[in-house]
Amino acid sequence: MKKVYYLKTCSTCTRILKELNLPSEFILQDIKSEAITVKQVEDMETLAGSYEALFSKRSKLNKEMDLKNQDLTEKDFKHYILEHYTFLSRPVIIIDDQIFIGNSKKTIENVKNHLSSS
Repeated sequence: MKKVYYLKTCSTCTRILKELNLPSEFILQDIKSEAITVKQVEDMETLAGSYEALFSKRSKLNKEMDLKNQDLTEKDFKHYILEHYTFLSRPVIIIDDQIFIGNSKKTIENVKNHLSSS
């Protein structure tokens, strides 16, 4: 599977997609217009190793709800990601059995390296 979960209205996501210039076999899913399903988030968790790895601690809602001062469980992270798209760290890029989460320079470099070696 080659898939990208992103937010069309996020300038960082669109810049990264443009920079990566992904092949046409990639499926792009705008998580605002097409909500993430339970199966999709469970598949992402299997690759990532935890729901916390997928959770955006920088989201505006995270700050508003003061979640950093709560003792969140894996079940909580899953619940929040499914409840509102902003809780998913974006973009999430899946290439076969590899998952790349977030927009750090290192993550994007890893995606580029993976694409060039496959």
